Amino acid sequence: MTRPRFFAASILVAAALASASALAVEPGERLADPALEARARAISSELRCLVCQNQSIDDSSAPLARDLRLLVRERLQAGNSDDEVMRYLVDRYGEFVLLKPQFNFRNAVLWLSPFALLAAVALMLLSRNHRLSRSKVAPPAELTDDEKSKLDRILSDGKDV
Repeated sequence: MTRPRFFAASILVAAALASASALAVEPGERLADPALEARARAISSELRCLVCQNQSIDDSSAPLARDLRLLVRERLQAGNSDDEVMRYLVDRYGEFVLLKPQFNFRNAVLWLSPFALLAAVALMLLSRNHRLSRSKVAPPAELTDDEKSKLDRILSDGKDV
């Protein structure tokens, strides 16, 4: 493939990948009011697809994600604020529906356990280092006169005695 064709093909692939999230929200789902649609997109970008689990409902093409997008738009059209819509969805589906869960007492262990594990490992390493530095290594024993004479003969002759 020549360079211009390769360049054009890579631009097409990049454009397709960039627009993949826009394809998840179908034209029939979009609201006529641009301000409400922008709010709906902002909310749905913070909500997890319960089927895909690693995508927002805005990016997912799963039927449940579509239902959640429609639910968000219905609640906004009914006059709910963004916080009310989020609270409604959390009450209905649990905090798992949030892509970025809030820090609270119920999930504090999940948020703090990596730091606690890191602190425990650091304390263990410090304790081990302190214990090793306090233990005294005995100096090597002095050579006996017999060993000294054998060593001298080995060094002078270059032979093992």
